[in-house]
Amino acid sequence: MIYDLSAATASREDVLASYNLGAQTLTMRLPIARFIDMSDVPNDGAVDPEEVSQRPLDKNHAGLLAQYILKGLIHAAANLRKAEGKDCSHHEEVLKVLGPQRYYALQPIVVNLPVTLNDLKPQKQVNQAGDEISLRIGVSHSTLMWVVDGQHRRYGMNTVLDFLRNVRATQVYPKRGSLYPGKAGEHIPPGEMEVWRDALQLALNYCTVTIEAHLNLDAEQRRQLFADLNNKGKSVSASMAFDFDNSNPINVFIKDVLMGEGILTAPVVEKDIVEWSNHDGSMARKDLVAINSILILNKTNPRGAVPSQVDKMEDTARRFWEAVSSISGFGEAKAKLNTVAAQPVVLKALAKLTYDFAMSKKSDEVALEKLLDGIPHLDFSHNNPMWRAYEMTPAERQKKLPGLNDYLPHDNANRDLGSTDTKGLMRFGAKHNDIYPVLGDIIRWRLELPNRHEDEAVEEAA
Repeated sequence: MIYDLSAATASREDVLASYNLGAQTLTMRLPIARFIDMSDVPNDGAVDPEEVSQRPLDKNHAGLLAQYILKGLIHAAANLRKAEGKDCSHHEEVLKVLGPQRYYALQPIVVNLPVTLNDLKPQKQVNQAGDEISLRIGVSHSTLMWVVDGQHRRYGMNTVLDFLRNVRATQVYPKRGSLYPGKAGEHIPPGEMEVWRDALQLALNYCTVTIEAHLNLDAEQRRQLFADLNNKGKSVSASMAFDFDNSNPINVFIKDVLMGEGILTAPVVEKDIVEWSNHDGSMARKDLVAINSILILNKTNPRGAVPSQVDKMEDTARRFWEAVSSISGFGEAKAKLNTVAAQPVVLKALAKLTYDFAMSKKSDEVALEKLLDGIPHLDFSHNNPMWRAYEMTPAERQKKLPGLNDYLPHDNANRDLGSTDTKGLMRFGAKHNDIYPVLGDIIRWRLELPNRHEDEAVEEAA
């Protein structure tokens, strides 16, 4: 007797056949775990150099996707429990920690199946009326789907599976690489274990990945497809993305607290007004997000923020914006002509100081109170000579702004904060990350706050 092993060595998949700009493609859906098992990424190490058709993996980006995917699985598990009339309070508590949102989905992943359609032995599937509804194909277990677009999503899914399998087996949160913040090494209580078991079950059997499979592409075609998929689309502006995103707790704080409660007096717009004479006192949303990221996270962007971080800083952040909104001319017409506080880099400097005194290793409650009380009374006018400190020589600074030299960085780096224009307006430069720490030093000096370079001076003297 001759045994036919084809059925045992191939999986049968129902797919939709189509022609993407004339190219034969198959659209299928697979559970997350199965997709991981059936796919790989053609980057360095996985294939020969001449076959590489993917960029290097960005693990930070993939890690953020892993957190998003985990939240999506928990959200789906909670909805299933609601539909079955079961309790989902533990799921909602976990989502509250991670940062909930109303809807989750991943875009389709594009792969190359290195076979022809005939190799897949397609069979038409028809309904009772005889209409074709799909193709049934056989994918050999030795055939991998090579990811053309979606390697970070794939890595994120795999990270989630590893996390869920680990916590199910050990019932302890991992000390490193945990996707659930703040509980590294802790034993998992029964209610939370129920959440993770549900999420893993959905990843293994229920939640699916949509896949567009191209067939038998060579290296040049794969590279062209990768380039087209990543270069032909138009990026959404940062301000619009932040406006639409209700999942990030920094955005939620801005919308619900600063704007919703009227704490922020400046109007929020999608695009900054370049011409200062036309400035209406508004702030671009992207700048508002960046300032609050520094204020609450000590980061220049809100990626990876969780609600607990906002909760810890919310009272201080409210006071910060109340103080800023009290600055003379802030949020009013022609604000940029009347106050340097209308330039985002100055607010970044104030935000950084607030975070440092509130949350850093050198937190200082007395200094924090002095800063927040002093902000409304600080001279933010363009003719205040301290903003032009680097247009002076050290000797001139010592004469006009005595003591400031001790607060400034002690290196010999080129400190280009900006310049005064012909109308006497101080226009700070575009390199905000280089400028706002130095502006913070100047503000420390003016308000007689702790000097961050004092320890360096002591070490040099020793």
